[in-house]
Amino acid sequence: MKFFIDTADIDEINEAYSLGILDGVTTNPSLIKKAVEKLKEKNEKIEMSSYIKKILRLTRGTPVSLEVTETEYDKMVEQAKKLYKMFNPVAFNVCIKIPVNPAFEGKGNEFDGIKAIKALAKAKIPVNCTLIFTPEQALVAAKAGARYVSPFAGRVDDYIRSMNNKEFKKEDYFPSFGWKDGDRMLEDNGIISGIDLVKQIAEIFTKFKIKSEIIAASMRNSRQVREAALAGAHISTMPLYVIKDLLKHYKTEEGMKKFSADVVPEYRDIIKK
Repeated sequence: MKFFIDTADIDEINEAYSLGILDGVTTNPSLIKKAVEKLKEKNEKIEMSSYIKKILRLTRGTPVSLEVTETEYDKMVEQAKKLYKMFNPVAFNVCIKIPVNPAFEGKGNEFDGIKAIKALAKAKIPVNCTLIFTPEQALVAAKAGARYVSPFAGRVDDYIRSMNNKEFKKEDYFPSFGWKDGDRMLEDNGIISGIDLVKQIAEIFTKFKIKSEIIAASMRNSRQVREAALAGAHISTMPLYVIKDLLKHYKTEEGMKKFSADVVPEYRDIIKK
């Protein structure tokens, strides 16, 4: 499974890429806002175009998702083409993020996301279809030509708990096999967890030999990353703290303390020579 980092913070991207195992970056307007606010707190000036180009050069050879901000078909396509024309020549690694359904507040443009994906795919612009919460959304996006589909596994878990008035922290583990409240299984339209959503999409894609890659998004903890891999996700995109958590175990730390304490001078000396 590929690892993407979900951030627009260039310091975090730089730290994650120094590991040598990262395969891509996903950003969105909220993450860019967070990165900008961090720079403002440090009284640093930001020129957005230069900032994005710096990210693209740093991540050369791996895809970086940049999201549109418009919600109507014509404007999304226009903005996507502008972003791609402006930034893809920097390192030839830009992917455009399009929401599967941009309609909200009663606006009747439910199909505009899919139409935009179709138009961009025809123009050979790679698309990451975002904000997917059902297998059918992922299927429609894939049929439209999305290179990637992004089911928001962590947010599904948050939603199921919130609907049922369960208290939780963002990083808390939610069982992939679901959560029962008495005899009742908590679920959202037949989805019992974020990992279950990923698994159902993977099963459909495998059954029909769909080539779009599944990005398990909004990962909350390292165990969820493991379960996304087992469920069939091609990619997991996660914040830096989850990437760090992938390497943690209390027995590993215990072993390091023991090994470090047991190093004899004779062994240390031959290594120093």
